Amino acid sequence: MAIQNILVVDDSATDRFFLTELLETAGYQVTGAESGEECLAKVNANPPDLVLCDVVMPGLTGFQVTRTLTKNPATTHIPVILCTGKSQATDLAWALKMGAKACVTKPVVSAELLSLIKGLET
Repeated sequence: MAIQNILVVDDSATDRFFLTELLETAGYQVTGAESGEECLAKVNANPPDLVLCDVVMPGLTGFQVTRTLTKNPATTHIPVILCTGKSQATDLAWALKMGAKACVTKPVVSAELLSLIKGLET
């Protein structure tokens, strides 16, 4: 599946801007959301090819968003990559348990993220 449209979800405007710039420079079309609730609304209105979501946000967390998307038959095909500020193995294990395809640590390493996305396209 070719990934063209990516939804970036982060309550930090700075992080959303950084990720948007990185992904747009790599040729992707990017939409932003600043909460888990906004993410779910945007996915339902116009499903992206990939969701890149922060873990720690007010309201719905990235884990809750991932679980909601992966358990819904209408959105289960949309891959989710979570971003965490913690470099703990527990976040990675929990992310995978919720159905995420990967979990990256902030600050995000551009080459690592782009490689993960390319890997999901195969």
